[in-house]
Amino acid sequence: MRIRTAVPDDAPAVVALRALVHPYLVRGVESTRQMIAEPPPGEDWVPFVAEHDGQVVGWTSAYRNARTSTTGFGEIALLHVHPAHRRRGIGGALLAAASDHLTSLGVRTFRVWALAESLPFARRRGLEPGREVRYSALDLTAAPPLPAVPDGIRLVALAELDPRRVHALYAAASADEPDDVPSDAFGHEHWRYEVWDNLGLDREASTAVEVDGSLAAFSLVKRDGDRMWSDMTATLAEHRGRGLARLAKLAALHRAAADGVTSAYTSNDETNAPMLAVNARLGYRPVASQWSCRRELA
Repeated sequence: MRIRTAVPDDAPAVVALRALVHPYLVRGVESTRQMIAEPPPGEDWVPFVAEHDGQVVGWTSAYRNARTSTTGFGEIALLHVHPAHRRRGIGGALLAAASDHLTSLGVRTFRVWALAESLPFARRRGLEPGREVRYSALDLTAAPPLPAVPDGIRLVALAELDPRRVHALYAAASADEPDDVPSDAFGHEHWRYEVWDNLGLDREASTAVEVDGSLAAFSLVKRDGDRMWSDMTATLAEHRGRGLARLAKLAALHRAAADGVTSAYTSNDETNAPMLAVNARLGYRPVASQWSCRRELA
């Protein structure tokens, strides 16, 4: 077994491994290849794979969180190992490589997301569980019908909008999103990379809500074939409580379904009661949970 930096040609094996361990996550081969070949700006993002007999059996990435004003906060993302290769030290080796990278960046605190079955692994390595994020799935053939759109409100595909307007809406609506650290420093360049220029973004299905000509809410769709991920659904604070998030998300789901998507997935912080309620009304069913596990670096 060896740990090495991932290369673009690893993308098919990485996606296959992710589909096995986390079947509710949606990121296609080309989008993954793009991320490995052209890492996110400003994060010093490095991906690692574990290789056994020429086969990719583990994956993670490490980077400085560039979405927050909190200094010295890093991420070790999606650390997972093929079920047939666990309990051989691979997860620990990936964690060590990733944490060494964060140390070299001057990161003081980092987090890893862990499934319930992986919490003992995390605790043994000094990682303390905190927030829970719930993952849910929806069969789009069972989605509720789209209601009549009220006067003064317009549903518009992202493809019709200036990306600068979408970024302004995204940044404002996500500033108070529940998280370990605030997402209050999501600059335009980083947003363009992660959202607008992402190969998986479906701008025709992704939907914004205009209220009297001003953008008030949105729901983003990232897809891979007939599967989609609701990347984010949010409403500006002054427009909340009017059902606009549900309207945006339901419209996006219907547009995706009309273009051949059959399964939808999403995630929510356990404290985000409004969006959990929206998803329950839409028919989403829980499929998994992960916990944010944090550790200080010496």
